[in-house]
Order: sequence, then structure tokens, then C-alpha cells
Amino acid sequence: MKQNQTAILLVISIIAISFAAIFVKWSDAPATILSMNRMYLACLLLVPIVWIKRKEFKKIGRREAIAFILSGACLAAHFALWFSSLKLTTVASSTIILSLQPIVAMIGGFLIYRERASKAVIITIGISIIGVVMVGWGDFGLQTPSVLIGDLLSFLCVIAVVGYLLIGQNNVKKVSHWIYSFCVFLSAAVWLNIYNLVTGVPVQGYDFDEWKIFLLLAIFPTVAHVIFNMLLNYVNSTTISMSVLGEPVGATLLAVWLLGEKLSPLQIVGGAVALIGVLMFLVRQNSEYRVVEESKQEVR
Repeated sequence: MKQNQTAILLVISIIAISFAAIFVKWSDAPATILSMNRMYLACLLLVPIVWIKRKEFKKIGRREAIAFILSGACLAAHFALWFSSLKLTTVASSTIILSLQPIVAMIGGFLIYRERASKAVIITIGISIIGVVMVGWGDFGLQTPSVLIGDLLSFLCVIAVVGYLLIGQNNVKKVSHWIYSFCVFLSAAVWLNIYNLVTGVPVQGYDFDEWKIFLLLAIFPTVAHVIFNMLLNYVNSTTISMSVLGEPVGATLLAVWLLGEKLSPLQIVGGAVALIGVLMFLVRQNSEYRVVEESKQEVR
């Protein structure tokens, strides 16, 4: 896949995933119910494509099956923790902690796969994180017990989603990203279903308006995860985590438009800085890709 195509897909995924926080804010359902039904409905939407590619299930051995189950558990934890965080605080406060994702991904990538990041990559990540911190800074003065708990849940959800990406980085190549996404989404749904049953969270009795939100979550933000799984064939988890830094900016802008949340001048400047950092990162990745391709052609 060409690098400019990768960049376009990452931009589409940022836009799609930015709607997740808005949909969660619209819902009165428990976080784990939102997450569970989102995953079940996403699986149903993938069934036609999965049926066409059903022969690929034969490629899944015991090791891959365990990896898919663990990846689903990480994804389930990510959704449950983040949606719970959104129930406790504003969109800006909840998404600000997500800025730590590329750092956690870099650490995980180094420890597991011995991946190293260049100074340019670290600098662009730093620029974006500064911007994202500026976006959420206005909410830091509103620290109450619920907000602090929400911040903690956001940080734990970062660890969970990085685990999901790191596992996928090594296993998505075993089958097509469609089959991988279906298996992981189904695993996540089952984990969440078990949690709801064990803890006594009602799994039935939600009205039509709630089911519309479940479906919206299954369609728009989940498209981003399908794209991420596909791109794991071409880029590492740090690259995907870096692109996700655009989510707090997108989610905050949508919250202003759709939820009426206020945006300060500092948050506007911070959003611009974060987006500039993401853009610099993608441009840097594109230049590095070209150097690699040119060196390959010279070898040939």
C-alpha cells in the first residue's frame, strides 16, 4: 500500500472515531452495554464479507485463536473503561489522556518487538501531546472525585488499546483484516457479555433510541478499528497510535457543535498545534517510506 493511501485512511479513521464520544454522551445505557452491543452489531455488519472469506478460518490455529481472544479482551477493556470515563467527565477531559497512547505504544513496541523511534518521530509526538494537553487543560481546574476517576479510567483504557494493537500487529497478518476484525470484535462482545451477566448489568430492556446509538457506534467509530486492523499489515502500532491523537481534537470540536460544550481560546490553539504535530508525523513517515522504497529499487 502506498504511503499517501495510508495517510488518507488514517485521516478517515480519525474523523470516524471522533464520533464515538458524542454517541456515548447521547446514551443513557451503561458503558459495558454500549460496548457489548456495539461489538455484536459490528460483527453482524461484517458477516457478508466474512462469509465470502470463510475459508480463511482454516488458517487459524490454536496460537492464533488464543491471540484473538486476548486481543478481544483488551479491546473490551478499552471500550468499557473509556465509555465509563465519558460518563464521569467531559469529552475533552476524557480524551486528553488518550494523548499518552503513542508513548505507551512506543514503549510496548520496544519491549516486545524491539522497535526504535527516530528523534523526528519523538519530536512530532511531543508537539501533538502539547497541543492535546492544551485542549484539555481547561477541564483540569474542575478536578472532582468523579473527574479524577474518569482520568484514571482513561489511562487504563490507553494501556488496554495498546495491548490490543500490539497483539494485532503480530497476528493480523495470519488472516485478512476482515476475519481478524470479526474474530476480535466477537471475542470482545463475549467478554463484555460475560461481565454484564456476572455483575448483574441488565442486558435487555433498552428502547429504540438506545439501539440507534448502538448501531451508530457499530458503524462509524468501528470503521476506524477495521481500518486500523488493515493498516497493521503495513505500519506499526505507534504510527496508528500517533494518528489517534487527532481524536481528542475532533471529538472536542464535535462536542462543541453537537453537545454545546464550550471551547476556550487555549483549546483552539491547542487543537491547531495537535493537528500540526499529526501532520508533521505523517509527512515524516511519508518521507521515510520513500527513502526505503528508493533503497529497495537501488538494490534491485
